Amino acid sequence: MELRWNAWNLGHVSDHGVLPTEAEWVVNHAQAPYPAYAGDGKWRVWGQTREGRYLQVVFVVDPDGTAYIIHARPLTEREKYLLRRR
Repeated sequence: MELRWNAWNLGHVSDHGVLPTEAEWVVNHAQAPYPAYAGDGKWRVWGQTREGRYLQVVFVVDPDGTAYIIHARPLTEREKYLLRRR
C-alpha cells in the first residue's frame, strides 16, 4: 500500500518515537486479522517492525487509494501479550 506523508504525520509519529519506515513496514506487512476497521474511516494494525518492535499504526485511506497514517505508537506490554496470543 502506498503511504502519504506530510509534516504533520511525520511529526506525530516522531513524537511517539516511531520512524516512518517502521510504521510503513507494519502496515505493509499486516497479518490477519489486520488491518482491522476501527470506525470513523480509520484502520488499525498491530504488528512488528523488521527489527522486532511492536507497534500500533492507525491510518485512513484517501480517495486516491493512498494510506495516510494518523497515529503510530509502541504497543503496551498487555497489547503485545494479546497480539502474541493470536
